[in-house]
Amino acid sequence: MFMLREVFKRYGFKEEEISFYGKDKAKISFDPNVDRKGKLILVTSINPTPYGEGKTTMSIGLHDAMCALGKKSIVVLREPSLGPVFGRKGGACGGGESIVVPENDINLHFTGDMHAITCANNLISAAIDNHLFQGNDLAIAIDTIVFPRCIDLNDRALRDIEITISKELKRKEHFVITAASELMAILCLSKDEEDLYHRIQNIYIAKNKEGKKLFVKDLHCADAVCILLKEALKPNAVLTKEGNLAFLHGGPFANIAHGCSSYISINLALSKADYVVTEAGFGSDLGGFKFIDMLGRASLLPDVVVVNVTIRSLKYNGGNDLKQGICNLDFHIKNMQTLCSNVQVVLNQFDDDLEEEISFVKEYVEKQSIPFTTSSSFKEGGKGAIEFAQKVLEGVEKPNEIHYLYDLEEDLSSKIEKVLKHLGASEIHYSKESLQKLEEYSRFLYPICIAKTPMSISDDEKKLGYPKDYAVTVKDIKLCNGAGFLVVYLGNILTLPGLSKDARLYSMKIEDYKKI
Repeated sequence: MFMLREVFKRYGFKEEEISFYGKDKAKISFDPNVDRKGKLILVTSINPTPYGEGKTTMSIGLHDAMCALGKKSIVVLREPSLGPVFGRKGGACGGGESIVVPENDINLHFTGDMHAITCANNLISAAIDNHLFQGNDLAIAIDTIVFPRCIDLNDRALRDIEITISKELKRKEHFVITAASELMAILCLSKDEEDLYHRIQNIYIAKNKEGKKLFVKDLHCADAVCILLKEALKPNAVLTKEGNLAFLHGGPFANIAHGCSSYISINLALSKADYVVTEAGFGSDLGGFKFIDMLGRASLLPDVVVVNVTIRSLKYNGGNDLKQGICNLDFHIKNMQTLCSNVQVVLNQFDDDLEEEISFVKEYVEKQSIPFTTSSSFKEGGKGAIEFAQKVLEGVEKPNEIHYLYDLEEDLSSKIEKVLKHLGASEIHYSKESLQKLEEYSRFLYPICIAKTPMSISDDEKKLGYPKDYAVTVKDIKLCNGAGFLVVYLGNILTLPGLSKDARLYSMKIEDYKKI
C-alpha cells in the first residue's frame, strides 16, 4: 500500500505543513510566496458527449507515466460536486486504471470543502436577510438583491422560490449549485488569505434605495465568512492508484464559472514539482479558453496545451461519421492555437477503435503540424501513456507564445463580440435586461466568462460539429465583483441542474460504500 506520508517527503514537504485526514487524505498549509520551478501542462478537450472524453483520466495517466519515467510530477484536479455524483455523470476521480484514491471518499464528502463553501455562501445570504429583518439601515432595495443561496445538489425545486423574512417581508430567492457560486470562483482565484478576504469584501450583493451598489463589506460579515473558509482554502492531497501525488482543490463548473483548479494548488505544485499536469473543464471553448484568459492573466501560463479527443466522440459530432465529425477537433485545435503556440493532440484510445480510424485522425492532425499521440491509460494506467508523456516532455521545452482575444481595458461589448465571433457567431443579439447590464457594468474592466451549453461550440446543444455563422442571444450579464469577472449568459443555461429520471443515485448501493 502506498503511504501518502512517505510520498510527501519525496517532494520536500515538512511534517508541520501537513494535516492528515486519516492515512490517505491531507490538507496542506501553503506559502503564497514560493519560487516556481515546474513546467505547466494544461489538458483540455473537444466538446463533451454522452460517452465521456476522459480529460481527468488522461491527466492522471500522463502524470503516472511521467513519474514512471523518473520525473517529479504532480497532477492538480478539481474536487467532485455532489450534484453530478448523484446525477447522471457520477464521480470525478478518473477512470479505469488512471484514478485518484480513495474514490468513494473523494466523490462524497472528501475534506469538507464543498460544505464549507456552501455554508459560507449561505451565511452571506442569512446576513442580508437578517439585515432586512433588523431594520435595514443600509436601505437595501429588496428587489435588487443579486446574491443567491447555493446547495451542492441537483435540486430543481430551489431554482426559484419565495422566502419569508417576517410576516410583512417576503422576497424572491434562487439557489445555484455550489460549484457555480461566486464564492467557489473566489476560493479558486484567491492567491492567499488576504486576497480571499479582499475578494469576499467586494462581492456585489444589491443596491440601496438610491441606486448605489452595496457589497459584503457593507454587511460587516466578511471576517465570519473567511473563518468558515480557513481550512477550505488549503489544497487537498491524495495519491493516484499508482502511488503518485495528486492535489484536488476547488470545483468550479466550466460552463458557468471558469472551470479550473485553484490558483493556490497549481502555484504550490509548481514550486514542488518539475512538471505539473492540470485540466480545465468541458471543451476548450469553455475551460481551456477560460484557463488562459483568467489564470493566464494571473501569471499561471501553460507551457503546453494538450487537446484530448476520442474516436467515438468525433463520430457523435458527425452523425456516426468520423470524417464528418473531425471538424469539431479542427475547431478546438484552432481555438487553442489562437491563444497559444504550443498545442498537441492526444487520442484517448479504446479497444473498439479501428486502426484506420486512428490513422485518419493522426494524419489529419499532423497535416496541421501538430504533434499527435495516443494513450491507453484507461486500460493500462501510466504504462499506457508512456509515449504520450514523452511527447509532452519534448513539447514543454518549446516556447509557448500566449495571446489574448481582447484587452481588459476594452469596452464590455467589444469583449463579448470578439469572443462570440471567435466561437463562430455572426449575429449577436441582446435581451433588454442584458442591454441594461451592458451599460451598467461597462466600468468594470474584468475578463468575461461565457456561460453556455458545453455540448456545442454555439449556444445550442443541438448544433454539433463546427457550427458557423449562427445567431446568438446574450440573455443576461452578472457582475462577480469579488471573483473579478463578468458572466455572460447565452441560451437556456441552468445554474442549478435537476435530477434525471435515471439519475445515478437510484442505482447506488450501500454495500459498495461500506469501506468509507
